[in-house]
Amino acid sequence: MPTTAVPSRSELIAHLLHTRIAGEVATPRENNLAHYRELANGNRYFWLGLELGDRWADEQDVLAVMAERCGVDEDPEHRQGQDTIDPELTVDALDRAATVLRKAVLARSRVLVATGHPGGLLDVHAQTAAALAAAGCELVRVPLGLTADEGVVAQLAGVAMYERGATLWHTHSPQPMAEILKALPQEGEPLPDLVIADHGWAGCAAQYGIDTIGYADCNDPALFVGEAEGTLSVCVPLDDHVVNPRYYEPLTAYLLDAAGLAGA
Repeated sequence: MPTTAVPSRSELIAHLLHTRIAGEVATPRENNLAHYRELANGNRYFWLGLELGDRWADEQDVLAVMAERCGVDEDPEHRQGQDTIDPELTVDALDRAATVLRKAVLARSRVLVATGHPGGLLDVHAQTAAALAAAGCELVRVPLGLTADEGVVAQLAGVAMYERGATLWHTHSPQPMAEILKALPQEGEPLPDLVIADHGWAGCAAQYGIDTIGYADCNDPALFVGEAEGTLSVCVPLDDHVVNPRYYEPLTAYLLDAAGLAGA
């Protein structure tokens, strides 16, 4: 499939399955269940910046949400081996995200785009940021000099990321987003109207009450739980770090086309 082509729904689903962005993904069942258990046990690292209280203390409730919204195997007796993401749910979520993006364009919203997965999702986020800016949205500029988790908050190609030792890092932490959202009012800037992110960047923004689109893997249940509770606007299920980042290009093309941003 040419990377510049906008796939149909069926073409995108076939691509997601072929590249294992969805379908039989690389994340094993054991890892998924371990993360669901940690969330249920109150481990805040797995809450990704959301405040879940004791509402999800039953691991089976977390599994049920993940089966419904991500497409993992719903059988609690399936304890090891292969697990799945339903590509139909991925595309459904992209359609919902496109609706949010269209509304943002109509409102000329202030948008903040961020990723804790620069090795996988950076280009998805950068293309989305560029398309929104071309369509008239205002991209939030991250204040300079922000630090978090012994690193700094950087912004490249319109996307906020975590940098440490001159290297962009993979992070689940909500702290970099928290630093941005605290700093903006101090500099006389309003908070974003919309955040597009993943991991703790998305969870933190949603917890602040900001309209948020998040991308999440099947071992990151918090954002799906946040969507189930209505805190997160949209959670898109996908393997968030496949072997070749170019595999995400048809997904991005589909999203931008559905949002009316393909020519932006």
